[in-house]
Amino acid sequence: MNPTVLITYATKHGSTREVAEAIARPVEQHGLSVDIHPAREIGDLTGFDAVILGTALYMGRPHADARRFLKRYHEPLSRVPVAVFGMGPLTTGDDDVAGARKQLERALAAVSDVTPVSTAIFGGVVKPDDLHFPFRHMKASDARNWPDIEAWGREVATLLAERLTVPV
Repeated sequence: MNPTVLITYATKHGSTREVAEAIARPVEQHGLSVDIHPAREIGDLTGFDAVILGTALYMGRPHADARRFLKRYHEPLSRVPVAVFGMGPLTTGDDDVAGARKQLERALAAVSDVTPVSTAIFGGVVKPDDLHFPFRHMKASDARNWPDIEAWGREVATLLAERLTVPV
């Protein structure tokens, strides 16, 4: 039986889920089984051999569901390979990505027993119609770089397959 990877995500408007689904494809292509679920729906980690956590980054912090997931499951996460991605900067400029990376690193420092095999920051999405005032007046944008997302998915799939001793 193939090892199973939980790909879990915390999102407000669905763009983090879309990235999680894109990352699932190369993971499955490396011979790993994948289950994708929102972080708020996870009851326990029994049966999962590895975890990929994706979180939207809002106002200097990962989504509350991701913070709760890390806090609740830090002990079992310390025993399996974990990869984490964050989404949120409005551009993929160096300063925006560095700021988002600091947000993610700060959240991971709160669960110091969890050591990800890989982390990544991807651009975020702004859909003004989904937002409340005053953010509703922001310009619509989508800073996700799909080739970078797919490349990271392949990288993580390889890392997980190696750690879970799956022939690639």
